[in-house]
Amino acid sequence: MYILHLVFGVLGNGAALFLFLAPVVTYWRIIKKKSTEEFSGVPYISTLLNCLLSGWYGLPFVSEHNLLVTTINGTGTVIESVYVVIFLIFAPKNVKVKIFGLLMMALTVFSVVVLISIFALHGQSRKLFCGFAATIFSICMYASPLSVMRLVIKTKSVEFMPFFLSLFVFLCGSLWFIYGLLGNDPFISVPNGFGCGLGALQLVLYFIYRDLRGNEAEDASKGTVDAELGLVHKPQQYQ
Repeated sequence: MYILHLVFGVLGNGAALFLFLAPVVTYWRIIKKKSTEEFSGVPYISTLLNCLLSGWYGLPFVSEHNLLVTTINGTGTVIESVYVVIFLIFAPKNVKVKIFGLLMMALTVFSVVVLISIFALHGQSRKLFCGFAATIFSICMYASPLSVMRLVIKTKSVEFMPFFLSLFVFLCGSLWFIYGLLGNDPFISVPNGFGCGLGALQLVLYFIYRDLRGNEAEDASKGTVDAELGLVHKPQQYQ
């Protein structure tokens, strides 16, 4: 069982890494244009907080046998931090103030969780507290594509829901869901089971609407998109 648990943890690390790297094309566009255009930095703050809390939860003195959770979320913290810094550099002043404020809030939440878990809690109570905190923000991160799925159904177009992003949401959720089950850890299995289900729904929608074109696709370009890793309000595309 230990070997199987380890294998799914390693595979989950790989899938999560691809998911974290999905916005690289978007950020290359931001750097080239020296503008964040209409993209939103909020999802990156949310993902950063999720990585911080999940990485903390995976540490041995919080929960046992979850070091692989810490390794990938530590990597995710670095990647998301780079995204946030780039966004702050190129964002308009009013947006920059908002995103910086949200970043401070996220770091405050993480700091409070860390301080309480170190100085006020021990053993199982520490694991429960950190686990609940990580679970809540993991579910929030996975839930962020819901408006994109609504847009796909409304416009019958998958223009703003890239296949590979949906695929890696599904793979990442599935692998970590199984990892959580094998480790008998509901704080890993529950949020990732939620992510697995949402990823599967995205793939179903993709295969239903992938061949539709014409006016329906044109209608999609007029909508606004709240994507998992960014908002698009212009008709170019989600990258």
